[in-house]
Amino acid sequence: MSRTSELSYRHQVVRLVWNIVWTMFARPLPRSFGRRWRNCLLRLFGADVHSSACVYSSARIYYPAMLVMEKNTVIADDTDIYNVDKITLKENAIVSQKAYLCTASHSIDVVNRPLITAPITIERDAWIAADAFVGMGVTIGEGAVVGARAAVFKDIEPWTVVGGNPAKFIKNRGLV
Repeated sequence: MSRTSELSYRHQVVRLVWNIVWTMFARPLPRSFGRRWRNCLLRLFGADVHSSACVYSSARIYYPAMLVMEKNTVIADDTDIYNVDKITLKENAIVSQKAYLCTASHSIDVVNRPLITAPITIERDAWIAADAFVGMGVTIGEGAVVGARAAVFKDIEPWTVVGGNPAKFIKNRGLV
């Protein structure tokens, strides 16, 4: 599931340039203005972003080349997308304000604690609510809801609602 990763000098330079570009040319824009421009900036740095995707200007994206956003996906205000490894948002997936998606950690089984990474996938119609944490290697199932402030460390079954720390099953989700 996880792999050891050594980030190259080139990777670090790209991240530095990316942070400068996003800070100067995206963050100052109001969230309701400039969606296409922000998507263009993300694509310039390697993101695979559908034209209908929406990334709010206050979102923090670690490395755009490791981001995939399909049709009608949203990354809301003040989210932290720590995508050292790939993060994929499938169609209609929503990541609400202040959520934190984290694809990396450090191995606690090795003395020098090397960086380890694993991808995160948010399946179709899933919703990560405000201030939730999703850890590395997790898949949020189709239509699942991760409640506000939940902490998710294991895969979430489709069409379920989870909450708490660690996240636990609350109920099945049914649409009306």
